[in-house]
Amino acid sequence: MAEQSKDDEILGKAYDSKLMRRLLKYVKPYKKYVILAILLNIIVSALGPLRPYLTKIAFDDKIQNKDFHGLLIICAILLASLMLQAFIQYFLTFYTELMGQKIIYDIRVQLFSHVQKLALKYFDKTPVGRTVTRVTNDVDSLNEMFSSGIVTVFSDIFVIIWIFIFMFLMSWDLSLVTLAVMPVLIYATFLFRKKVRETYRDVRLHLARLNSYMQERVTGMNVVQIFAKEKEEMQKFSAINTDNKIVNIKSILYYAVFFPVVELLSAISVGLIIWYGGGEVIQSRLTVGILIAFLQYTEMFWRPIRDLSEKYNILQTAMASSERIFKLLDDDTIIKEPENPVHLTNIRGEVEFNNVWFAYNPGEYVLKNLSFKINPGERIAIVGATGAGKTSIINIFTRFYDIGRGSISLDGIDIRELDISDLRKYISVVLQDVFLFSGTIKSNISLGNKNISDEEIIEAAKTVGAHKFISQLPNGYDEEVKEKGATLSVGQKQLISFARALAYNPQILILDEATSSVDTETEQLIQNAIEKLLIGRTSIVIAHRLSTIQNADKIFVMHKGELKEEGTHQELLAKRGIYYKLYQLQYKDQEIIKTA
Repeated sequence: MAEQSKDDEILGKAYDSKLMRRLLKYVKPYKKYVILAILLNIIVSALGPLRPYLTKIAFDDKIQNKDFHGLLIICAILLASLMLQAFIQYFLTFYTELMGQKIIYDIRVQLFSHVQKLALKYFDKTPVGRTVTRVTNDVDSLNEMFSSGIVTVFSDIFVIIWIFIFMFLMSWDLSLVTLAVMPVLIYATFLFRKKVRETYRDVRLHLARLNSYMQERVTGMNVVQIFAKEKEEMQKFSAINTDNKIVNIKSILYYAVFFPVVELLSAISVGLIIWYGGGEVIQSRLTVGILIAFLQYTEMFWRPIRDLSEKYNILQTAMASSERIFKLLDDDTIIKEPENPVHLTNIRGEVEFNNVWFAYNPGEYVLKNLSFKINPGERIAIVGATGAGKTSIINIFTRFYDIGRGSISLDGIDIRELDISDLRKYISVVLQDVFLFSGTIKSNISLGNKNISDEEIIEAAKTVGAHKFISQLPNGYDEEVKEKGATLSVGQKQLISFARALAYNPQILILDEATSSVDTETEQLIQNAIEKLLIGRTSIVIAHRLSTIQNADKIFVMHKGELKEEGTHQELLAKRGIYYKLYQLQYKDQEIIKTA
């Protein structure tokens, strides 16, 4: 959790030019939207400041001269400007939101595509919640910047520029008086930005801790409840939540101080206009219309100032989020594809390991100088104590991880020369821990592969003995599967995973403790199906129950990452080595269970 919090604490600059350049690459395909938005902003930002100027004309030229017809024209222009502003604002909002959504779509697609390419090594060291947050929350932060933040900033800046233009055209000296409070505003804004930046870092840090704690406890809720730890966990959560509340209140405090300061400066500015401008009107050096226009401009001027302060927070959030997003996109924990991959049209199923060394962590080898050969169609079993390296063999053969030294070949071709998807399409793996996706039983067997027909799905289910329980469900193969298959038993999920493997008709079938979670009756059903299935296929079976692999063509005995013995069941028993001891231990355990 500390590592995650540290990562989420990344804040960087409120504005980082390098990050912004990378972000603007996503805007480039939609530059037409940007140009249109800027043009519309220039127009719409001028319409607001135009109205006080028209008010000045109405007072000084029309009302003073009792020109009723001219006054009606000014009123009509004012009404037209309001309607035009509303019309342009509608299109501006629509197109900027559309652009923002398109950009966010592109970023999310790129992120998800990159995550799918990452090696399992990345997921071993990275919490799931952090990766999900990058694709959801952090991308949403960018959405606000792209769809409203940047465009609104342009709009606010243009409004201020137009106000200055109209003010100085009417009276430069009154304009200087109006802007007398500007140095104080600049200092207050600088101080506000500094304080908000500090508290924002704390808010992100405490929110990350809160999310991490919540995710971990919800995932392990069964452990919390079975050991009656609800009260203790509630107290811990309350403490973390309290810290989060405190830093958020601190953040709100700075906003609560800054905005009244802006309002106060606005009021002082109005007072200066009335004091100086009123005196000028009395002495006939200034018209009433200009004084009224300046009062309107003052009110109008401070609105974008407040908006820009809000946009600073959006920009800061976006910069922090983009830094974390690009950190994920720049992560090169990827199994490298060969520059000129060898493409396979079909395989015989010959597998050879030659002096293979492999470590999950540098220097900590879990497989050492491993060499063996599996002939096409041969049935191989791999046994050994926990931690012997059995599953690691499967991980490197399917290229979930890359080896350190040596080579692994398929039909005489080094697997590092093969396209990864090419390699894996000939292999089906059934794991001990079955993962089912939300959807239907049918979709979990086919995994959306349109080349697998409904008939092939049903046939695969019949072969492994899953058809019986599936057909008894209310909706059969269209029965909805909840998250992780929550409504199915462990055995039922295992049978579905077998049907999934068989539906893909693999040349190489790998079973990793695949029957350890099913009852004896279901296991016998699967064993009978496997006997038919393995004919003509290369198969690798990892098992703790030695009774399930006695018919294997060859058994490899692993011990501390090394291949210590190989042979048939009878040959290994005759050697009276590691395999014999494992068999004796299991035999004794079974005798004890029978006696009990």
